[in-house]
Amino acid sequence: MTLLLNPFGLSRNSAHGASSGVLWRSTPRRPMGWPIATATRRVGAALTSLVAFLAIPVCAQTTIRLTDVTADTGITFRHTDGSGGNRYIVESVSAGLALFDYNGDELIDIYFLNGAPLRGTRSQTSPRNALYRNEGHWRFIDVTDEAGVGDTGFGLGVAVGDYDNDGDLDLYVNNFGPNVLYRNNGDGTFTDVTNQAGVANGHRVGAGVCFLDIDADGDLDLYVSNYVKFSYESHRPHHLMGIPAYPSPLNYEPDPDTLYRNNGDGTFTDISVESGIASSAGTGMGIVSFDYDQDGDTDVFVCNDVNSNFLFQNDGNGHFTEVALLSGTALDLGGIPHGSMGSDCRDFDNDGLLDLYVTSYSGELATLYRNLGGGFFEDATRITGAGSGTFPHVTWGNGFVDFDNDGDQDLYIACGHIDDNVELRDDTASYLARNLLLMNTGNGRFVDVSAAGGDGLAVKLCSRGTAFDDLDGDGDIDVVVLNSRREPTVLRNDTATHHHWLHLRTRGTKANRDGIGARVTLVAGPLQLADEVHSGRGYQSHHGMRLHFGLATQQRIDRLVIRWIGGGVDVFEGVAVDQLLTVVEGQSHTAGP
Repeated sequence: MTLLLNPFGLSRNSAHGASSGVLWRSTPRRPMGWPIATATRRVGAALTSLVAFLAIPVCAQTTIRLTDVTADTGITFRHTDGSGGNRYIVESVSAGLALFDYNGDELIDIYFLNGAPLRGTRSQTSPRNALYRNEGHWRFIDVTDEAGVGDTGFGLGVAVGDYDNDGDLDLYVNNFGPNVLYRNNGDGTFTDVTNQAGVANGHRVGAGVCFLDIDADGDLDLYVSNYVKFSYESHRPHHLMGIPAYPSPLNYEPDPDTLYRNNGDGTFTDISVESGIASSAGTGMGIVSFDYDQDGDTDVFVCNDVNSNFLFQNDGNGHFTEVALLSGTALDLGGIPHGSMGSDCRDFDNDGLLDLYVTSYSGELATLYRNLGGGFFEDATRITGAGSGTFPHVTWGNGFVDFDNDGDQDLYIACGHIDDNVELRDDTASYLARNLLLMNTGNGRFVDVSAAGGDGLAVKLCSRGTAFDDLDGDGDIDVVVLNSRREPTVLRNDTATHHHWLHLRTRGTKANRDGIGARVTLVAGPLQLADEVHSGRGYQSHHGMRLHFGLATQQRIDRLVIRWIGGGVDVFEGVAVDQLLTVVEGQSHTAGP
């Protein structure tokens, strides 16, 4: 067994350091000379990590199998980060993707974001985003032109939601530069309504984005995360050990996020200041919105790069208070801010509370924040093994996914460095990396099973956004990965299991039509599972609006409870398994035996 752990929390020359010519330095992106108390905390935390790691049971093999089927899908998309040698900071953080059914045929389609040529970069073609329609049987067709969603801006984040409640899914793209809102026309085409809606967000560096109903009025508002205040004029070439590197976000002023209230008439109003969102400026990356304190409204968690994370608590009327430090989600166990990248939430230990998983920079463990209830979290990374394998890598997209339908949530984590020349200054680092698969053992622990997870885990690229859904309708969850400067990766879930499952689609009537923000509780025999409907998650990506529940050997769902945003509750009993079930607000029923 090889233990990839440095007990002193030291890494060799981070690309995001504030100064060049440093041979050995503290955790990435922090200057030397940090307090001895911090060093002591890191040593203690590392020893705790070692003890916890050795205590985790090691499985001889895993049943989870992910197969690389990219070459058979017909997808020819190739990502560009717009780079031309100048190493602008925006290059390193591109980009996310979205999985959603844009045309209502119950097949999940794929929307890839792309970069754009930056100043000083020559390009013979104009890169653009791409929409691939799912034709079934693992074949996808490029329908970007006919759909009208080929934005040529520098794409970073994306989210999907029916903002006008007309029955189809609309698309919002968060760019470096003006953002874009595409309204779905319901006939397989979209219309750019950015200017009419008032959501261009100026010329900023985008990041994660999500639709949510902040005030329970039945329509979807829009939270737009911003990264740093960057311009070509503010760029300064950066070197480490004399080798070109990307600058740190600490070299730029942080930028407050933007919150748009839906006016209900196709337009939005910027309420960032009056809502309290603008009072906190951060270096936003991935975000996820969820009701962390179970008070019936939707809160927002924001990953901040090399800064304390944000957790905006909603008072139910669309006013937010930043409570990350109080809640325990701002920092890691040692009180250190991470280079936080992507986030997802799910109930990993089936206690009815939604937990958080946050990816980070190399030399830092990706972090699992366990929800303790009462509005508080604890860093449970080390005791659960949820950071296994992440320490050497920059980690990005992530997802809680029950790959083997056994009733608990596994973890998929995307890896890849930001500097393509990192090996020149650090012989322990690699630009390309294999992604990670951590299997939930069902007793509150995770085990790294990447090596036994199929040829899909052998792919070695530089990944960014990830998205998860059932692409072939066979009842298990597949994977799509956007890789920087390369083709994407599409992984088919070939896990051999006879476990049962349920896909659940929510349809609001008083609540927003997609049911975004609805809390679902499922009871099937001894299984008690909980989830929420989200828009926007992971690393600047969108997936999973159809909730997926693995049911292990349970052949019947005893009780299904949906609590809608706005307070309505529906109860369904005696639900059949192995189906895509659509539940409509206000239509509770009790089935026969």
